Amino acid sequence: MNNEVEKNKNNPLHGVTLEKIITTLYEVYGWENLSQRLNVNCFKKEQSVKSCLTFFRKTPWARTKLENIYIKYISK
Repeated sequence: MNNEVEKNKNNPLHGVTLEKIITTLYEVYGWENLSQRLNVNCFKKEQSVKSCLTFFRKTPWARTKLENIYIKYISK
């Protein structure tokens, strides 16, 4: 158990839900700016947290890019 805590201590995504990531980035950047950072339809056409959740849960490469955008934002 203690080893698990040590592993996650430096993980900026530990305990952060996908919904929290999407909501935070939307509040900071808006859909248009997000679509410029990551060119995916859920930021351009189907603009809702629900459609984004569906897309990013099914698309690992896009989720990784989204998480990287979030990490850069929280590192500021």
